[in-house]
Amino acid sequence: MSIKAKIDEFLALPNDSTKKTVGVALALCLVCAVAVSTTAVALKPIQDVNKTLNRKQNIIDIGQLAPPGTPIDEAFKNVEAKVVDLQTGEYVNDIDPEKFDARAAAIDPKQNVVLTREQDIASIKRRAKYATVYLVKENDQLKKVILPVSGYGLWSTLYGFLALEGDLNTVVGLGFYEQAETAGLGGEVDNPMWKAKWPGKTLYDEQGNLVIQVTKTVAPADDPRSKHQVDALSGATLTSNGVNNLLHFWLGKDGFGPYLQKLRNGGGA
Repeated sequence: MSIKAKIDEFLALPNDSTKKTVGVALALCLVCAVAVSTTAVALKPIQDVNKTLNRKQNIIDIGQLAPPGTPIDEAFKNVEAKVVDLQTGEYVNDIDPEKFDARAAAIDPKQNVVLTREQDIASIKRRAKYATVYLVKENDQLKKVILPVSGYGLWSTLYGFLALEGDLNTVVGLGFYEQAETAGLGGEVDNPMWKAKWPGKTLYDEQGNLVIQVTKTVAPADDPRSKHQVDALSGATLTSNGVNNLLHFWLGKDGFGPYLQKLRNGGGA
């Protein structure tokens, strides 16, 4: 029997026929699936562009690279993106920083490092072997470095950026572009008032020890310890601990520690 004959036979079935009902439903599902897939493929380039622009805008805002309203391309003109080997601190020149996806690499056994319990203070389980860093230069002088950071809070993994002055010690800003913490509690990591507490804080003491801390008991302003301390989020102890832990992980030897040390020694900028 020809295809046309089969279609005619199917259409001739009564409308309350189970066979016809199932057939129409399957046909509708197929048409919808094709439509959704086609739309997803067609929109992917636009989604990729928007994702890139959103990342750049977050870097601009957290790094305080330009006044609000400045066009992204103009604000980003002095920013140089580079991929870093986290183990050695060396740049990886054969990977395009615009195309490298650290989150995808973190779940790829060929591109990740599985962390031990002792290493994994940020509760991320594994990290990519490489990471993209952003250097801001003026007249070939390093002015700022923006580092991607992530770590688990109470309910979610927080993804953001930490921006440092060229001294690699003074915080320019810390912000998270993706998180799912409790609104009004841990979600206050997005509150401008809390983010405003970070600029000017310093990461290391005079002996070079990493001492930055999110704490419920901040020392008085005239106490030297206060410059290394940020008020914890009210009612959000676990999220605050998560922020503290992720900073200590990414600034430590299993994160950007080797890279930052190279920069301090005059290499890599």
